[in-house]
Amino acid sequence: MRLFLALMPPPSLRGRLGALADAAQARCGGRRMPDESLHLTLAFLGEVEETRAAALVDWVSRLAVPPGEWRLNAWGRFQRPGIVWVGGQAPDPALVALHCRLWDELESQGLEGRPSRYVPHVTLLRRAERLETEGLPTPALTWRYRHLLLVRSFTRDDGAHYATLARSA
Repeated sequence: MRLFLALMPPPSLRGRLGALADAAQARCGGRRMPDESLHLTLAFLGEVEETRAAALVDWVSRLAVPPGEWRLNAWGRFQRPGIVWVGGQAPDPALVALHCRLWDELESQGLEGRPSRYVPHVTLLRRAERLETEGLPTPALTWRYRHLLLVRSFTRDDGAHYATLARSA
């Protein structure tokens, strides 16, 4: 099964992120991410066997995540594959530290896949026709977090869907 560790925004923030996604889609085109799928990936694990997934559920359930606050105040884009996102003007030190800590622990459990670079962001659009974020409203959001989730991603005819397998302590 395909897994990742993520922060999920509270409903009020999710709605505000959705409004930014609408503005971005009007300017850039592309496929807008549904509000319910908006998240911050901390660690993408890829395909994981069921026995290992069960161990990860147990690990995440016992994991303590220090509460934090992330300021989303900048637009960004990844040229390939045409992604438009919101995040911080600079990588947030607490999120980068959490990402590194998670990968240290995941690697000690035998998992591989740590990226060479981590840019905390929330993907709003995929396959954008234009990567022109100039002139879009400046994001000014604060995301307070206390927990992370172990999430399973699966694809249906209507796109990707997520199921929460575990929540940190």
